[in-house]
Amino acid sequence: MATNVDIANQTQTVLRTEGLKVYYGNFLALNDIWLDIPRNQVTAFIGPSGCGKSTLLRCYNRLNDLIEVFRAEGKVCYYGENLYAPHIDPVEVRRRIGMVFQKPNPFPKSIYDNITFGPKINGFKGDLDELVERSLRQAALWDEVKDKLRQSGLSLSGGQQQRLCIARAIATQPDVILMDEPCSALDPISTLKVEELIHELKQRYTIVIVTHNMQQASRVSDRTAFFNVQPSDKGARIGYLVEYERTEAIFQDPQQEATKEYVSGRFG
Repeated sequence: MATNVDIANQTQTVLRTEGLKVYYGNFLALNDIWLDIPRNQVTAFIGPSGCGKSTLLRCYNRLNDLIEVFRAEGKVCYYGENLYAPHIDPVEVRRRIGMVFQKPNPFPKSIYDNITFGPKINGFKGDLDELVERSLRQAALWDEVKDKLRQSGLSLSGGQQQRLCIARAIATQPDVILMDEPCSALDPISTLKVEELIHELKQRYTIVIVTHNMQQASRVSDRTAFFNVQPSDKGARIGYLVEYERTEAIFQDPQQEATKEYVSGRFG
């Protein structure tokens, strides 16, 4: 499998979109996206509602395939291989590129079974007890739940449920973790714990996060992509990438006027 490396800083590119266009039926939702996601960094997607942040996120693990009218043009490459090539198995894509959703969604099973569900489906042959402990430790949840692994995952608090979902994603041993507004349903203390966890996880994983919270993007991410919408001839709003840079540059010295207005709170 080919690799892509940024020679300037020796950062390996894990995910690359090349001229990506996303349609829902005849509606163009995202237009001409060129974007590289670097390894072992946190990349944040920001922008107003309807600009295609979550749509792009779900292109990376082919979750949009589940929408009947979805269609993509261009390329989404994982280590240089087009994820939309005919021979690619979407199930394997989703094993390597995990997803944590906006609202915590534990299965109605025990904490233990939540963690082992994915690995069992994927034919895991190792020590399940060790896998559960390792996954929960990486999600900073082990000490809180180690004595109640047989209790329902739904019995946990909202913040604990979200970290359980992160542990569940980790358990399938992915390379990339996608997070779609993972803190929007959480209280400030739980949000802080998840943000601290994201900092720790990037040592092992590549993370892409969608967030509406400007402060969160500035706290947790290494690079930030700002998306906006433009009207089409038919009045529809089409999402496009305005600017993509190191996070401090986006928030302190943006090059595009639209970016400057958005991060300063003038619209959005």
